[in-house]
Amino acid sequence: MTVFRDLFWFFRQEKKAYITGIIALVIVAFLETIPPKIIGIVIDHIKEGMITKAILIRWMAVLFVVAVVSYVLRYWWRVLIFGSAAKLSRQLRNELYAHFTKMSPSFYQRKRIGDLMAHATNDLQAIQQTAGSGILTLVDSLMLGGFVLATMAFTISWKLTIISLLPMPVMAIATSRYGTLLHQRFFKAQEAFSSLNGKVQESINGIRVIKAFGYEQDDIESFRAQSEDVVAKNMAVARIDALFDPTISLLVGISFFLAVTFGAKMVLAGELTIGELVSFTAYLGLFIWPMLAFGWLFNIVERGRASYDRVRQLLAEKEEILEAENAITSPPTGDIVYDIQQFTFPNGTAAVLRNIRFRLRKGETLGIVGKTGAGKTTLLKLLLREFDQYEGEIRFGGREISEYTLHALRSSIGYVPQDHFLFSATVKENIAFACPEAEEEEVIKAAKLAHVHEDIEQFSDGYETIVGERGVSLSGGQKQRISIARALLLNPEVLVLDDSLSAVDAKTEEQILKALKENRVGKTTMIAAHRLSAIQHADLILVLEEGRIAQMGTHEELMREGGWYRDMYERQRLESMVERGGKA
Repeated sequence: MTVFRDLFWFFRQEKKAYITGIIALVIVAFLETIPPKIIGIVIDHIKEGMITKAILIRWMAVLFVVAVVSYVLRYWWRVLIFGSAAKLSRQLRNELYAHFTKMSPSFYQRKRIGDLMAHATNDLQAIQQTAGSGILTLVDSLMLGGFVLATMAFTISWKLTIISLLPMPVMAIATSRYGTLLHQRFFKAQEAFSSLNGKVQESINGIRVIKAFGYEQDDIESFRAQSEDVVAKNMAVARIDALFDPTISLLVGISFFLAVTFGAKMVLAGELTIGELVSFTAYLGLFIWPMLAFGWLFNIVERGRASYDRVRQLLAEKEEILEAENAITSPPTGDIVYDIQQFTFPNGTAAVLRNIRFRLRKGETLGIVGKTGAGKTTLLKLLLREFDQYEGEIRFGGREISEYTLHALRSSIGYVPQDHFLFSATVKENIAFACPEAEEEEVIKAAKLAHVHEDIEQFSDGYETIVGERGVSLSGGQKQRISIARALLLNPEVLVLDDSLSAVDAKTEEQILKALKENRVGKTTMIAAHRLSAIQHADLILVLEEGRIAQMGTHEELMREGGWYRDMYERQRLESMVERGGKA
């Protein structure tokens, strides 16, 4: 029952609803002990020939009042207790979602999306059931069972009550053992479901790759194997779950046998009347529900405890990017200065950036080039504070970036990542994602700057076209340009393009860069690229090699210096000439 202790913070928070609901449950439990007593009294009146119409009407009226009051109270305790349980689910779901948004990229490298979705659905349902049906079952089984036992012992026969309850210790031991096994197996079953959820999510996202490599059958077999594992683990849960009702029913049946056998002897001995024995067996019938409920309670509680443990473990994951106390809330502006001795990814062993030192003045353009894996994207992500574990500092506007709130820092930066992500919404909604109140004219202006307006006009519904999940209906170039338009709509202090022109042709690239230069006067731009034509106009160009700055300067300076930059520029220029039929 430790899960109730763990959830006590919520019960205290919703104490008014729970206390009122529990009081209603207690009254209903007490009212349920009245009908069997009335049945016994009426039977004794009939046996003694004392029954009259007035007596029958009086007891019928009592039963009617009991039924009406029970009806009203049953409605209200359901609203109060189950309604509060739904609030718990909502609160934990919101807490989980907020927690997910605070986590750094390393968290998502360790966790699969499907697993996180399972925490936010299946696990929360199990916790909600614990706070709803679990509380109901606990209170109802204890109160109804207590009232029934007290009524049987004090108004009929304490001897017969003790005899009838002899099998109960066996039931307590058995259900406790079943509960422990259920907790262990349900935890594994939930883990298996999380893995299956992750597999489905991953396969659907990568369905094009699966089809391109003809891997459909292998993927189906992989899914079938994981699905069978989920079934096997849930069957293990079901085997324990299935033991509760038969065990309790068997022991309650033994209680009935003892009650009827010894009760009949007591009637013959004159210690009980026929009516009292009938009432006693009716009470014993009422006692079946608390016993069954107690077994069901173990089931609910152990499922809830396993799920709550999983959710709590997830919420215990520490945020890696923390804001300083009294952090600056105004967005930064000014020069950007990098002075990094070394940066290593969390849990990594080798440094991915070393001795990165440069100053980018406000309004200038920075170009970053180098081989794949040289550290271009990592260098840009440090400015966004996606990682903080580096030796050195990055200053923006004369202050370390850690002195600003994350919102203030990132509101100054428009970031277009390599893996451009579009939401399953309209083109307009995707462009206006970070600025939903933007007017249509502003959205169109941003699209024109990104040279995607004409493409959008050709779509079936123009700017109201639904692009599908992750922009599945668009080409790579269209997705890139819509992502650029989304960043441009904010008119950010710093625009970061992380290899964001790789999917467009050279002419479109040239047009986009020209539009940026004309419309971002006085604004800073940072461009990482493989195609040198995208950065040759930059005020400062960095050539990265294995995480170090191998060369630094303007295009003209680097061409005079020679080395990797000039060799790559000449090679790409030659390739461009070949594509154009040998014309310069």
